[in-house]
Amino acid sequence: MRKENKNANYISARESRKISRDNRRVTDQLEKRLNRQHVPESEYLCQMRDPKNVVEFDRLSTSFFTDIGVVKAVNGVSFDVPQGKTVGVVGESGCGKSVTSLSLMQLLQRPQGQITGGEIRLNLGDKAIDVAKTPSYVMQHVRGNSVAMIFQEPMTSLNPIFRIGDQVDEVIQLHTSLDKDAVKKRTLEALEMVGIASADRVYSMFPHELSGGMRQRVMIAMALSCSPRLIIADEPTTALDVTIQAQILDLLRNLKDKINASIMLITHDLGVIAEMADYVVVMYAGRVVEKGTAKEVFLSPAHPYTVGLMASKPVINREVERLFSIPGSVPNPINMPDYCFFRDRCDQRFDRCAGPYPCEVQLTATHKVCCWLHEGAKGGEAK
Repeated sequence: MRKENKNANYISARESRKISRDNRRVTDQLEKRLNRQHVPESEYLCQMRDPKNVVEFDRLSTSFFTDIGVVKAVNGVSFDVPQGKTVGVVGESGCGKSVTSLSLMQLLQRPQGQITGGEIRLNLGDKAIDVAKTPSYVMQHVRGNSVAMIFQEPMTSLNPIFRIGDQVDEVIQLHTSLDKDAVKKRTLEALEMVGIASADRVYSMFPHELSGGMRQRVMIAMALSCSPRLIIADEPTTALDVTIQAQILDLLRNLKDKINASIMLITHDLGVIAEMADYVVVMYAGRVVEKGTAKEVFLSPAHPYTVGLMASKPVINREVERLFSIPGSVPNPINMPDYCFFRDRCDQRFDRCAGPYPCEVQLTATHKVCCWLHEGAKGGEAK
């Protein structure tokens, strides 16, 4: 038995070299397409399915080409981010939340990380582009201008050898034609807008001189400096204590309304999702397993994985010996099963779950789930 397991998980040096050669052949073609210059605009322009959406992910697939195989980090993800709304993307670590957002920004670790399928339709107001087909030089004008990202750990996002003012100034200089004085004025306004009282003093400080909450406010100011249509917040409160978390969430909510932006909030904290999100997308093993309004997902969770996430959340004034955890582990991302990815961990599985991956079932106009338990449900419609 031990020998069989060793053989099953063993890759020889020859096999690894062959995989590397095959991967390099594929990634070279994808990189060549992205690095082209003077590409006709018609190649990456597209039409939004609904003009009221800022972003439409349509069957997005993103893979990482490693020496031991291809990891499908995002596998056919589809959901929308409406204008002026907050969409919370929730799931355990490694489910593909951050990779989905990095695909939208074209900030994947290239050349290993590549968008291999699907569309990401981004509404720029006067036109819409498919990010999956957009060349790199065009995305340089989109990032920070139309789409901005607030990263998880501000200390690693800010450059420790440059002053705060220089780093925020750079973003504004890249996307506007303002002179030096006007750029500084706009930077100070952005710092004041995020609740930094002594903006003049902070402008000339280094990142290490600020607290964690102040650094995160600087990152938010940097993201909002060009009034983007979409703000991607990748676990913006993870490295902060509870009191500062509440302040940052209130700040994001108020600023979203002030500049009429949309927020794509990525987190594994269900409390943050419940407080902030209008819509919720639940991901597992690179796929969307359930999506709907926050009210629908929290009050009527339909997928067993969503139910497990809800049960694992500690409740105030309830004493338990041990917190609930979903048994088992996520399947190997290089060799995913051809049935439901959650089947082996599900306590409600039945014979149908051993078949092909479940299709999407529409429970209401906005509530959808991928689970055989709801096949033929009343009001449900398979997609």
